[in-house]
Amino acid sequence: MTTNPLNPATPHAPRHRAGRREWTALCVLMLPLLLVSMDVSVLYFAVPAISADLEPSGTQLLWIFDIYAFVLAGLLMTMGSLGDRIGRRRLLMVGAAAFGAASLVAAYANSAETLIAARAVLGIGGATLMPSTMALTRTLFTDPVQRAKAIGVWSGVMATGVALGSVLSGVLVEYFWWGSVFLVNLPAMALLLLLGPFLLPESRNPRPGRFDLLSVPLSMAAVLPVIHGLKEIPSEGWNVRYVMSVTVGLLFAALFVHRQRTAPSPLVSPALFRGRGFTPALALNLVASFGMMGSVYFTTQYLQSVLGKSALEAALWGLLPSVLVGVAAPVTTHLVQRGVDRAHMVAAGFATAACGYGLLATVGPDSLWPVLVGSGVLAAGIVTVLSQMTDLALAVTPVERAGSASSVLETSQEFGGALGMAALGSIGTAVYHHDIPASAPAPARETLGGALAVAQQLPAPAAETLSTAARAAFTSGMQSATATGAAVLLGAAVLAARTLRGARHGSCPPSGSPSASQSAGNRAASSRPPAAD
Repeated sequence: MTTNPLNPATPHAPRHRAGRREWTALCVLMLPLLLVSMDVSVLYFAVPAISADLEPSGTQLLWIFDIYAFVLAGLLMTMGSLGDRIGRRRLLMVGAAAFGAASLVAAYANSAETLIAARAVLGIGGATLMPSTMALTRTLFTDPVQRAKAIGVWSGVMATGVALGSVLSGVLVEYFWWGSVFLVNLPAMALLLLLGPFLLPESRNPRPGRFDLLSVPLSMAAVLPVIHGLKEIPSEGWNVRYVMSVTVGLLFAALFVHRQRTAPSPLVSPALFRGRGFTPALALNLVASFGMMGSVYFTTQYLQSVLGKSALEAALWGLLPSVLVGVAAPVTTHLVQRGVDRAHMVAAGFATAACGYGLLATVGPDSLWPVLVGSGVLAAGIVTVLSQMTDLALAVTPVERAGSASSVLETSQEFGGALGMAALGSIGTAVYHHDIPASAPAPARETLGGALAVAQQLPAPAAETLSTAARAAFTSGMQSATATGAAVLLGAAVLAARTLRGARHGSCPPSGSPSASQSAGNRAASSRPPAAD
């Protein structure tokens, strides 16, 4: 039996090799994960049909689209901690039931208000499902080699779901009605509710302490304003309202951190961050998400507005980079298990992603295949990093805190993605404003979409001139932003090589070993007695 370095008095669960039952259970867990990730993008092509049927106002339409992601991001840490207390399987079952019921309501919603409410409940369900699936994966696979493989599968499914969501939306809306994009959730949730109690073990923190209710609104007040502000800045610019939103969120984040350090039973235990490798994994996980979402902001617009693809055509072309995503995580796990140092592998993943950004920085106004290849290389490198950082973070986390650790990791991904869109999007927008001719109409000087809309109302020669200039300006902005992204990821590669030395499998030293005894002694001597958690 091994000793947990975060709490030397708490032993790790004994390690055993997972068999067919555990791998079957993993397949069942992947169903809700796939659907939750798909629901982020599943409305991409359903919005026009929803607008025609429910006739929402502009504000209501924005809430229909955005409220799912906002609620999910705001409740991740709360639900991760709740799962540690009441049991991750129980929370997963409750979340699956809520997700299925909300999907049914959303499919047959007869008003915008009903659909907004259903999407909010879907976000609550998603916030219970995501950390529960990751934490249960940690519980099912205690052998480091098998756990790494399982986490690689988890990361690959998560990344693939976002790409599949938009395509599935386009196909279903084309042949059925917009509500069908929600009904596809029902069979998977029914299967999870049927098989979960038999295949998934229950696990919880045996000494969780009281649930800190004050931390719940503090966590939401920290996460939601920052995510909202960062997501709006690329399209609206550095508006005072959005800058204030981010600032207010950061102030609440400071209050949340203070609460976690002083509360007798915090929502997120500070002891997590004392585990060797957890904090670097969290930071690098954020940077990887920065790189992934920063590129998506440009490539989706490039395929549709620069190359002139329809929304469904763009989504189908966008599936091609997912092929490399499906290969990257398993290959990475295999190489680490064969002895390649994790630090070198993560650094190589960031370097690979930087090469993908480098390819994107070379594209012109008519470069379909360079964009697809660059996106695929970038995504493969990012998934390499995400799978390894998730495995490392969970490996140094005691099983009883797996839900909290999972939710913190996923919240960092939300922050990283929003930051990537804000930072790189702002660079691209600034270059676009600089390059678009000053004589262009005001809407055309704001965005590429505005320019193309204005061009449709002009005579043919003038329309062609404006469209060509706007597409060239957008492409120039994309080149500058992706070159910046490449520089950021190269810096992350250097950082990973320096901070992850020795983190081969992220496993904890066995009890009685000099390193374990020394680290436990140092912690006991240098910290006050830990509060009940």
